[in-house]
Amino acid sequence: MSDGSEEEEEQGMNLGEYEGERNERDERHGHGKATLPNGDTYVGEYENGKRHGSGLYRFKNGARYEGQYQKNKKHGKGVFIYPDGSRYEGSWIEDQRSGTGKYMYVNGDYYEGEWHQHQRHGRGTYFFSETGSKYVGMWKEGKMDGYGELVHANHKYVGLWRKGYMDGKGKYVFDVGCQQHGEYQAVEQAADDKGEEEEEAAIIVPKWKAGAITKITEDAPPPMTSADPTGAMEQPDAEAAGDEEGDEEKPLDDDEAATAAAPAANDGDADADAAEVADAPDADADAPAGDDADDSAPPPPPDEDEGGDAPAEDAEDAGGD
Repeated sequence: MSDGSEEEEEQGMNLGEYEGERNERDERHGHGKATLPNGDTYVGEYENGKRHGSGLYRFKNGARYEGQYQKNKKHGKGVFIYPDGSRYEGSWIEDQRSGTGKYMYVNGDYYEGEWHQHQRHGRGTYFFSETGSKYVGMWKEGKMDGYGELVHANHKYVGLWRKGYMDGKGKYVFDVGCQQHGEYQAVEQAADDKGEEEEEAAIIVPKWKAGAITKITEDAPPPMTSADPTGAMEQPDAEAAGDEEGDEEKPLDDDEAATAAAPAANDGDADADAAEVADAPDADADAPAGDDADDSAPPPPPDEDEGGDAPAEDAEDAGGD
């Protein structure tokens, strides 16, 4: 969290340096420039001694925020650029990413959509830079959760997610004009033996159980209801507060990114059956897929570690907003 230097500077008129307008109570009021004791600077609007309105705050570690403030807190539209080069453009409520916005990660991924209290929450799109794939759908508390579509170059997966993983019934839709129905089932997988305690919990992974291959039909998707991403929150009070720790967003981790995958590349029989369905106008729409399709499983998505390092430090924590 904040080291409090900015809070002290805002509450004490003799701390740091200030050039600008004041009100009749000698409070910072109107346009001004402040240099904090820790080296941070702020140029922008004040109201009754607090940052209020448009302003630019520069942190000594290279991070910066440019946008709207309300009673010393980022509130409204604004752009935050973090020390590692990642950036967020969008809405803020009480110093937190809330509303709609776009976060661009250092590995080239980006998320654009709804936020609530610093987390991806509501409807949004996550783009995977290494593969060009994207997830379009619902999120809950930072994870894919609810109805969504995972779109690849020549096919897509349509179905439900739960806590970041594919879960339940869905289908793969191919550009050749057919689709494979099936279901993702949670399967226990033994944890790697690393010589640790015997009571090591099993890992739960989603496994694709393939079903029939049919011609493409357009099913009505479940409604994409939003979980009030803006959040009905109390208005900021008069007391300045430091920013919370860990507000620098990270790309999806390896386990979550594993859902961004295609059907197994070696699933030749299933692909061949799919092509036959697409090419044969009178094909039986209810014909099941081949036995090999039952064992099809998506290969892992790009390892996000190859695309760039995840943010390592909280810019505002280091800067002392």
